[in-house]
Amino acid sequence: MTANPFYTPSDLPYHLPPFELIGEEHYLPAFERGMVEQLAEVAAITADPEPPTFDNTVAALERSGQVLDRVSTVFFNQVSSDSTPGIREIQKEVTPRLAKHSDTIRLDPALFARIKKLYDARDTLAPDEAWLLTRYHTDFVRAGAKLSEADKKRLMELNDELSRLGTTFEQNLLAETNAATVVVDDAALLDGISAESAAETAKARGLTDKYAISLVLPTGQPDLGSLTDRGMRERLYKASIGRGGQANADIITRMARLRAERARLLGYADHADYVVADQTAPSPQAVTDMLATLVPPAVANAHAEAEALQAEAGFALEPWDWAFYAEKVRNARFDLDTARMRPYFELDRVLRDGVFHAAGKLYGLSFTERPDLRGYHPDVRVFEVFEEDGAPLGLFLGDFYARESKRGGAWMNSLVKQSHLMDEKPVVVNNLNIVKPPPGEPTLMTFNEVNTMFHEFGHALHGLFSDVRFPRFSGTSVPRDFVEYPSQVNEMWAVWPEILVNYARHHETGEPMPQAMVDRMIEAERFNQGFATVEYLAATLLDWAWHTEGGDSEVTDWESFEQRALAQAGVDLPLVPPRYRSSYFAHIWASGYSAGYYSYIWSEVLDADTVEWFKENGGLLRRNGDTFRRELLSRGGSLDPMVAFESFRGRSPDIAPLLARRGLS
Repeated sequence: MTANPFYTPSDLPYHLPPFELIGEEHYLPAFERGMVEQLAEVAAITADPEPPTFDNTVAALERSGQVLDRVSTVFFNQVSSDSTPGIREIQKEVTPRLAKHSDTIRLDPALFARIKKLYDARDTLAPDEAWLLTRYHTDFVRAGAKLSEADKKRLMELNDELSRLGTTFEQNLLAETNAATVVVDDAALLDGISAESAAETAKARGLTDKYAISLVLPTGQPDLGSLTDRGMRERLYKASIGRGGQANADIITRMARLRAERARLLGYADHADYVVADQTAPSPQAVTDMLATLVPPAVANAHAEAEALQAEAGFALEPWDWAFYAEKVRNARFDLDTARMRPYFELDRVLRDGVFHAAGKLYGLSFTERPDLRGYHPDVRVFEVFEEDGAPLGLFLGDFYARESKRGGAWMNSLVKQSHLMDEKPVVVNNLNIVKPPPGEPTLMTFNEVNTMFHEFGHALHGLFSDVRFPRFSGTSVPRDFVEYPSQVNEMWAVWPEILVNYARHHETGEPMPQAMVDRMIEAERFNQGFATVEYLAATLLDWAWHTEGGDSEVTDWESFEQRALAQAGVDLPLVPPRYRSSYFAHIWASGYSAGYYSYIWSEVLDADTVEWFKENGGLLRRNGDTFRRELLSRGGSLDPMVAFESFRGRSPDIAPLLARRGLS
């Protein structure tokens, strides 16, 4: 039998996982060995007769679980990016076991006693060691280390059930999203979008002589803005909002109740209170107040936009009409047809001459594709990243195309976390969901997809630039309401003139996008911001409602609760549905954003303020990139993130730039 590739460190460059050697049969044995080994390592720590020291307790914990870490990062990346029936069965088995494993460590009284003794004397440690110890102490307390044995037992039961429910929700959603693919026989119904791409999508799903439109994760599907057939728009919209309604109905209400019970057990008012206690937001009330401030002007803007669209359409609009008539009004108001923009956004050019070019200008980076290094799927591309002086920095993997085995949305994962303690350099991956064109044809992107590529690469830079001693602090290991901040900042370079002119070139002629089109595109950036802000706020307020009052045992009907929550928050606009309805809101039920979806707008306050800083200081300059990298991107979680921000900006954040950006001033 082939040796399990997870048992020893990879001998590939940067310890890139040896994907060509990894089979599904390797995962479960590696998880089992990894958990056994880490528990043995923890037992050795607690059995040490020497008094606890930073090195024999905290640093030892940081070094523990290496096999488990290797298999976990690869496995859960595959769960998201290239799932199979076999992978999903392993996920069902291993997820609750991992939850129990984590509880076993963090609820170990002997281990916590050592951490507590060190924590009480933390002033004697170096600053980075004291901060790591503080984070460990916080982690253990929030995990229930101070509870009675009876309460610990109940906590483990709650965590076990929540882990199972989250996995089931995720798998149900993938199955229902694939099942809801809109399939048609007649290409004439697809007027306004590429019938060739729809045929390719159908072919990839084993459908012959058919055309298919696959769904992306949010409510709003990209093709709603282009399909001229109103019946097709309605069909696509209803397929989107119908996902998960039956399969996930009981899961949603059950998870909300279990999270509320767990929060109360740990001494918090509700799950939102529990989550925010470990974020940069000072309190749940601060989050509530910020959202309440944004709702009235956003709703007013959305109503004004609806009137303009209604006048254009000449009939009573439905939600599936908004994007289509928004495009018509945008085109009329700004003479901007988004379909005519796509030929200027070819994927490889956007990547190399846009995303990579901006990183070169700002940070001195260069990128070399490594076809000799294999990713986890044939679509994955591997790039080696170098500093300006040629020193190796890490690896970047790009996985840009949608497929049936990939969940919707866009995200970044770390496959190898940088740390000096483990002598590891970073390996990061970006996932997008761009429809793959027929063989031989270029991949032409929408500007939203371009912006998403820049956004996700901001996360990648956060991981690549990590320069920390301990794995616990590596890269994006920061509070949830801070993690989106660097990625949102990186979006600014998508429309920075020097960058835009370099990548926005016609894929056939090489001619740059006409300046008049560029000007209109930038001018139109605030267009439809009422809709965009309300759909986001509606999803955020749904998340908040589920995790403040949704844990009530009387909540049994998710749709009634959702309708009531939107109405109470003042965002129940029939034409502007939430960006995610509860039944397919994977962020909060399966992806770690529960009571944390507010983080996008919270981070955008920091982002908009930082964009102003770049503009005030000359923009795309190496000295600015070096400052941002040194003060923020390289620090990971090695200090309080708001201390890092204030050190960078010279003051606390200002909300005014955000309000101006979204037209809410």
